[in-house]
Amino acid sequence: MFRTTDIILIAIMVSAAAATYKIKADAEAQKMLVRQLQAQIHTEEDTIDLLKADWSLLSQPGRLAKLVELYKSQLEVEPVDPRQFVKLDELPARPPLTIEELTADPPDGIAASGQDPTITGAVQ
Repeated sequence: MFRTTDIILIAIMVSAAAATYKIKADAEAQKMLVRQLQAQIHTEEDTIDLLKADWSLLSQPGRLAKLVELYKSQLEVEPVDPRQFVKLDELPARPPLTIEELTADPPDGIAASGQDPTITGAVQ
């Protein structure tokens, strides 16, 4: 009736069908994962667009000027004086430092006295 080759061929066909089914199921699962990731990316892109729109609204110069006027006493801000800016060559040169000065403990400056002793031309 059945020969050995027939049984072997039937076994190969059944295993090929099972492998095909498994590969198809795995491919569908991966396709579903890709769709979920694409939907998540689309949602994130929409969120970024919304945040950019909010930022452009919040950073409008007219709105900021009104807020500065409203909270001027609390913020203690003043308009920038053009004399506050200097060119790089107008800044005083710093004396060269040695390794010993850099590694000295405690360091001179802010940590030792609480104030920065450096005087620059940009601060009045």
